[in-house]
Amino acid sequence: MTLSARLALSRGSFDLDVDFTVPEGGVLALLGPNGSGKSTVLGGLAGLVPAGTAEIAVGGRVLAGDGVDLPPHARGIGLLSQDALLFPHLSALDNVAFAPRSAGAGRARSREIAKHWLAEVDAAEFASRRPGRLSGGQQQRVAIARALASSPSLLLLDEPFAALDIDAAPAIRGLLRRVLRTGPTTVLVTHDPLDALALADHVAVLAGGRIVERGPAREVLAAPRTPFTARIAGLNLVAGLAEEDGLRTASGQFVAGLRAADAVVGEPAVAVFAPGSVAVLPAGERHRGSPRNSAEAEIAVLEPHGPVIRVRVSGAGWAEGVSADLTPAAVAELALEPGTPVTLSVKAAAVAVHPAATP
Repeated sequence: MTLSARLALSRGSFDLDVDFTVPEGGVLALLGPNGSGKSTVLGGLAGLVPAGTAEIAVGGRVLAGDGVDLPPHARGIGLLSQDALLFPHLSALDNVAFAPRSAGAGRARSREIAKHWLAEVDAAEFASRRPGRLSGGQQQRVAIARALASSPSLLLLDEPFAALDIDAAPAIRGLLRRVLRTGPTTVLVTHDPLDALALADHVAVLAGGRIVERGPAREVLAAPRTPFTARIAGLNLVAGLAEEDGLRTASGQFVAGLRAADAVVGEPAVAVFAPGSVAVLPAGERHRGSPRNSAEAEIAVLEPHGPVIRVRVSGAGWAEGVSADLTPAAVAELALEPGTPVTLSVKAAAVAVHPAATP
C-alpha cells in the first residue's frame, strides 16, 4: 500500500517539516546525522509523537489528517527497533502470536500465524524458548516475525541492526532483504549506507528537520550533495559554486572536474571524488600528464580501512579533511605519520560536480 505523509512539528528549538511518498511495497531509507529528525518521523507515523500537522495515509486509508488522528494501536503499523523488546515471560511463539491476537485473531489462529513467521525468519527451533535464552540475533529474528505477524500495512524499522554484534547483523540484514521483497511498504531509519543499499529502493537524507537529498539509493550514495551523505558514502566532498569545468570554493580555489548536466554555472555545487582517486606525494612534488588538482596538506590521521590505510589530511582550501586510500607499502615508502607534509593530487576526470542540496 502506498504511503503518503506530511509531518510538521516543533519541540523546543527543533522544527520538523517533511513530506514524502513511498510506493506500494517500496522501502524508503531515512538517513541523517543525530538530531536531524529521523526517529521523530517514525514516531509521528506511528502516532507516538504528537505533531502540529500530520497528514498520513496508507493505501488511501487516512491515519491522520482531515479530522482523523488514529491512536497507535489502530494504525495497522508494525514497528521494529534496535532493541527486540520481547515480553520476557512469554515464549518466542507466544511473543509472535501476541501481534495477531491483539488484532482480533483467535488463539489457535494466532499460533498458526506465529509458527509461519517464525519459520520465515529461520527461528522455528526457538519457538518454545523465552527471550532470556536467546542471543541478540535470535531475539531480533523473533521481533521481526512479531512485527510482520499482524500483516501491517506499513512497517517501520528504527536502526534494526544497531544492537547486534558484527556476526549477527549480516544474517539479519539478509533475512530482512528477503522478507521485504514481498513485504509491506517500509520506512527504515539507519546510519549505515550498507543498510540503505541492501534494503532500500530510495533514500531521503534529513538535516535540521528537512529533507535535503532524496532519490534512488544507489544514485544518492554515488553522488552525495551534503557533507553527511558524502561521509557515510565514504567519499570526499568540496563545496563551492559551479563553473564550466569544475567548481570555485569560497576561498577562491578552483577544483577542476566534470560538471553534471543539472549543475548550473554560478550556483551552489559540490565536487565529489573517491579516496581511492587521491594520490599522495612527497611535499612539493607534482604529477605530470593529464589535468590534475593539486594542494599542499599535512597528514592528520592514519587508520586501517579493510586492505588499505585511509589517510585524512588537514590543509588550506579544498584539501581540508580530504581522505585518501593508500596501500600499507605506499604509507611505509612515504614514511607517513601525523604531521608529515604532503602534496595531494586528483585527476580532474575523477571529480564529479553536482548541484548542492538545498533544504
